[in-house]
This record gives sequence, structure tokens and C-alpha cells, in this order.
Amino acid sequence: MKDQLKVFSCNSNPALANKICEHLGIELSPMEISRFSNDNLFVQIQSNVRERDVFVVQSFTHPVSDHIMELLIAIDALRSASARRITAVIPYYSYARSDKKDAPRISITGRLIADLLQTAGANRVLTMDLHADQVHGFFNIPVDHLTAIPTIANHIRDNYDVSNMVAVATDAGGAKRAGKFSTRLNIPMAIIDKRRVSDTQVKQGHVVGDVAGKNAIIFEDEISTGGTLMSTVKTLHDAGVASVHAGAVHPVLCGPAVERLSSSELASVVVTNTVDLPPAKLMNKMTVLSVAPLLAEAIKRIHTGESVGELFK
Repeated sequence: MKDQLKVFSCNSNPALANKICEHLGIELSPMEISRFSNDNLFVQIQSNVRERDVFVVQSFTHPVSDHIMELLIAIDALRSASARRITAVIPYYSYARSDKKDAPRISITGRLIADLLQTAGANRVLTMDLHADQVHGFFNIPVDHLTAIPTIANHIRDNYDVSNMVAVATDAGGAKRAGKFSTRLNIPMAIIDKRRVSDTQVKQGHVVGDVAGKNAIIFEDEISTGGTLMSTVKTLHDAGVASVHAGAVHPVLCGPAVERLSSSELASVVVTNTVDLPPAKLMNKMTVLSVAPLLAEAIKRIHTGESVGELFK
């Protein structure tokens, strides 16, 4: 396996790629990414990939467009170098939020990126907790869609008292995701009646479900600016909860998110390392769990032809 399997990393999350390789028992394969004087990207594969099974790790994080271009050029370079199969490992697929035409004359960009990945030469995609499940269907190549829900749920079970806990979905759209989380922990669920005014502004409604006197854990796929999370915390406190915690797979934490979370009444925040967090974004109340073991096991199973779905049974 070690001879035929190659893992590369672009610039968005090399720490995660290295941890994946540690679990696989292989070295991260070298790849140079630089820029010409005119700002064009240059990518060179620095090891032999001819007839190899290749995986490229890249999350779509800030600067998103640069990171997408890095991945596309890397995939094209691997195809030109005669790699046998190329899998794009995208722990965080940010354009999954662009999954429908909800305004006039706009692009369904989640589908566009899927097309670009295939055009560049990707044979399959490995991703995690897409914001919208239907994005899976945008691809005409195989997609393995992993979830970190068991990873976060197991941590909550092992470190929190779940006997008086309730899982909370920030809106009806997130109810299915929060429902899986609550089922995993065998705890009840509540939903916030929310109305989105714009991309950054949310009008919060009321709580549907019993939360008074309970320890609430808000479960989301990602935390972006933290606006939805903060309004949910306020709504829950107004409804009489004992404490509020948060769990999210992707800690994007852009704009005022870190300041909002740090100064909020949240007792704790549990996230994963699908997004690389610089020291400035780490907080005392935050726990970062690693999804490297899960991604490594999925990569091994893809490489050997075993079932990836068995990971979640």
C-alpha cells in the first residue's frame, strides 16, 4: 500500500494532511506551490506519481479562490504526470452553501466547482459534512461524504453530563443534522424558529421544544461570523436554559466571530480541524478535535477498495 498510495497537501491545511499521513504510516509527498511575478500560480509535483493512487488535501478556506485554484492546478499537474487515480480530499467545501438559485441571475456555484474539479482531472472526491446534502449530487464522479457528528458526539458523551442535555438546531434547515446528533447522544432536540434577513443578519424567533432548566448544545455544520450562534444563545437564555454549549464541524470563524464567541455566554465550543485555526483564533473555551483518523481510514479504504460506509455503522 505504501508504495502505491501518495498523499499531497496544498496550502490551506498542511497540519491536517501531515496528521492524516501519520495515521496512514506514510510521509506526506512533496509539492511546490509558488507564484510568478505576475501573480500566476505555479505548482510542481516533486515525486513520481505514475500509476499511483493519489490524494490531495485542500480545504476551501480564506483565501478561498486561491485555494481552489491551487487544488485545480495540482490535480491537472497530477493528471499530466500520469497518476492512476486522483482523489480531491476537501474537508471543508465552502461553496456547498451555494446550492440553489435563491435570487435572480446568480450562479449555483457549488455545482460549478464540482464541474471544475472533474474538468481538472479529479476521479473522485472525499469531503466532510456538506452544508447542503444535495451538493453531493452536483458531481458526476464518485463522492464519499463523511461526517464528524460521531467524533463530536463521542467527545460530548465522554466529557459532559448528557442526562439533562438537549440538542438545538438553529433553524428548521439544520434540524436533520441536529437530529442525527441528538440521536447519537440519545437526548431530546429543540429547534429555533429563525428568519434570515440577509447573509449576515438573522431575525430570531422562538424555541420549539422544551429547554427550560436544561443544558443546551447548539449543533451546526459550521461557524462563520457567529451571528446565528449568538442570536441562538440569547434566545435560549431568554427561554430559561441552565447553560449553553456549541458544537460545529467547520470553525471558519471569519469577521467578528472570535470576539463574539469569546465574550459570549457560551460555556464551551467543540469544533474539528477541517479548517486550520491560527493561534489568534483559539480560545480557552474551545476544544479542537482531530478528524485526521477518520479521513485516514477513509483514504485507506478507498485505496484498498473497502467500504467507506461501514465506518458509520
